[in-house]
Amino acid sequence: MKVSYQWLSQYVDVSGFTASELAEKLTRSGIEVDFVENRNKGVEKVVVGFVKSREKHPDADKLSVCIVDAGQGEDLQIVCGAKNVAAGQKVPVAIVGAKLPDGLVIKRAKLRGVESQGMICSAKELGLNDKLLPKEIQEGILVLPENTTVGDSILDVLAISDEVMELDLTPNRSDCLSMLGAVYEIGAILGRGVKLPEREQGENSSVKAADRISVAISAKEQCSHYAARLIEGVSIGPSPLWMQNRLMAAGIRPINNIVDITNYVMLEYGQPLHAFDADQLANGHIDVRLASEGEKLVTLDGTERTLEPHMLLITDGVKPVALAGVMGGLNSEVTDGTTRILLESAKFDGGTVRKTSRQLGLRSEASLRFEKEVNPEAVIPALDRAAALMAELAGGQVASGVVEAVGAEHKPVKIEITVDRINRYLGTSLTADQVTAIFERLNFPLEISGQDTLLVHVPSRRGDITRAVDLIEEVARLNGYDNIPTTLMNVVTTPGALTKEQQIRRIARTLLTNSGLHEAITYSFTHPEQIREYAGAYREAKPVTLAMPMSEDRSTLRTSLIPHLMDAAAYNRNRNTDDVALFELGRVFVTGEETLSGLPQEKLLLGILLTGKRSELHWSGKPGPVDFYDLKGVFEGLVSYLGIEGLRYVKSQPEGFHPGRTANIEVELDGVRKVIGTIGQLHPELQQKKDLSDTYVLEVEFDALAALAKESFTYQPLPRYPAISRDMALVVGIDVAVGDLTDKAKQTAGALLESIQVFDIYTGERLGADKKSVAISLVYRTPERTLTDEEVSELHARVVADLETSFGAELRK
Repeated sequence: MKVSYQWLSQYVDVSGFTASELAEKLTRSGIEVDFVENRNKGVEKVVVGFVKSREKHPDADKLSVCIVDAGQGEDLQIVCGAKNVAAGQKVPVAIVGAKLPDGLVIKRAKLRGVESQGMICSAKELGLNDKLLPKEIQEGILVLPENTTVGDSILDVLAISDEVMELDLTPNRSDCLSMLGAVYEIGAILGRGVKLPEREQGENSSVKAADRISVAISAKEQCSHYAARLIEGVSIGPSPLWMQNRLMAAGIRPINNIVDITNYVMLEYGQPLHAFDADQLANGHIDVRLASEGEKLVTLDGTERTLEPHMLLITDGVKPVALAGVMGGLNSEVTDGTTRILLESAKFDGGTVRKTSRQLGLRSEASLRFEKEVNPEAVIPALDRAAALMAELAGGQVASGVVEAVGAEHKPVKIEITVDRINRYLGTSLTADQVTAIFERLNFPLEISGQDTLLVHVPSRRGDITRAVDLIEEVARLNGYDNIPTTLMNVVTTPGALTKEQQIRRIARTLLTNSGLHEAITYSFTHPEQIREYAGAYREAKPVTLAMPMSEDRSTLRTSLIPHLMDAAAYNRNRNTDDVALFELGRVFVTGEETLSGLPQEKLLLGILLTGKRSELHWSGKPGPVDFYDLKGVFEGLVSYLGIEGLRYVKSQPEGFHPGRTANIEVELDGVRKVIGTIGQLHPELQQKKDLSDTYVLEVEFDALAALAKESFTYQPLPRYPAISRDMALVVGIDVAVGDLTDKAKQTAGALLESIQVFDIYTGERLGADKKSVAISLVYRTPERTLTDEEVSELHARVVADLETSFGAELRK
């Protein structure tokens, strides 16, 4: 929002403060001012001149010799190159000694032999934004209105001596998207009264607006109030120069007196208005309704718009004539031949206007204000103000009465608060009189009950104030943030800490990174084909598709981390990085519903991928390719550090994996064994499709690991008593799981068994095709005493016997 200092001074006394000083006070009170722009870019000694005559230059076809009265006591002869200069015009004249924004100093000169005693200026040469002027004026000198006084300083005529403050408003302070909003704010800061603009107009009592126009609201949820006035006998023409100056200072291009008045009042009150040519409306009727599917409207920019049912329309009961709050229709535009105006002022729903504006790519000063919700109590005052200006500046006669329809009544906001609560929040010691004075400066009516309690009536212009804490913020702003004392907190504090899951995540990331892996962060969205190729653990889950995806490659929520890790490995391989070790901690999205009735479940998974060689080339030996046990070792290092025990690896053949090099990861939870993940090699066909060498992946439910992890670790002292070890080699069937052997040995040995380790597996012709030899080392120890060789031998014999009985094992000789 651009706020003109001169315009501002009409509504509040700002004497004694420069624009820069006001900007500082506004910023310190919570409304940031980006910068203060001086409209005078260096203009001096430029006055209004009257072109008495214009003759062609005797020696130059493109130059003219003009005789100009500039109020200097004698006429000036000025050579001018502008095509649009003509006798009878009033124009800006830079007399000898004048200075212009580009540093040019005007001197007497001869142009092609003819003396020139000054310069007739264009808007651009005066430092004005000529883009806000009509094209014909942009390309020539600036022609001033006929009633401009000759000899007056152009600084006063064009308000070039004005300064403009650019407010950088936060979304909650939409009240300051108007001059009056800024006026109330500055009046409160300075403690000075506010003078509202005059909006009384002489109505034509012989013509009643209700007899000639009518209003109806069919979409009451999207339009809570619609009001209209009828102005007849208007003459379309340029608006006064003072109004054009203020519009240009605000960055709005003047068009004609009717349109300029609607823009002027919008800037003044923050209430957008729209003027219809009343003769183009069927029976002078207005109906506010939602658009029909595929309905079309040609807007004022000449573009045909195809509308959707959520868009709000202004119609005349027969055809659409405007997009509510966004842009008018070409079929009801005010033209040079317009004589009757139906003037609209309304309260449209901000969300509806925002959606329409964004979808159609139409963003305007009006839509900006509607989006942030306009003041519901400014609808009628703004309408009356614009009607009064049209009567004054366009010669119109205002029909008596306002024609309106109300969809929903505005409920005033009243908030009760105590002075004690304000002081406790701010740490201040303000009195009731001081707080009351602040609310009076803000023009907030209030009632006082008792010595401490205030009932504050919040004006409708301040839609950001809905709770007691909002009032406390107003007191803090107006009293001055610098006046809030520094005090110690008087509350119970709780030290921050990580949850168990957060701690486990950090540990996992650190350990996996230290193991040589790189962390990957991939998209949560994937291509549906990737889910079909590799569904992961949630093969029965239904894919969740996005309503508005970025592309087909990112159209479905993932159910596994592995596909994107494979893509990352392929990406690296295509760039000559064949040795890849990645992990990701991320969420997948699971649902069993074809059509979602609620949010899908979010599962936190850990995914790991290894491919290529296990180490770099080195003179000490040739590095081999990674295998199943490299991946298993990385994972077991993690679970060992977390203190997780009882994991089992059970052979499996899930889809997408190598049928002979894959296992499910199982754990016992509440007495039931549950699969929490899968580890193994990708299926050769999938590897070939992704152009990968042997690739090993792991995917496990991280929530399960976090639940199994120990929260604390207890120090175990070094053993005082010696251990006794026993080795054995058992010949068993080729299908017997080694894990079953070790589990049975632990069960039989009981508490005296300290550790068990498989150190060799042998298969060969000497054993037979259906046999294998498993070599196991067992360590026995107790922390209470020294074990004897006899009791260990007896216990070990029982272990061997149980293994022979349970698995048909034989001690290898």
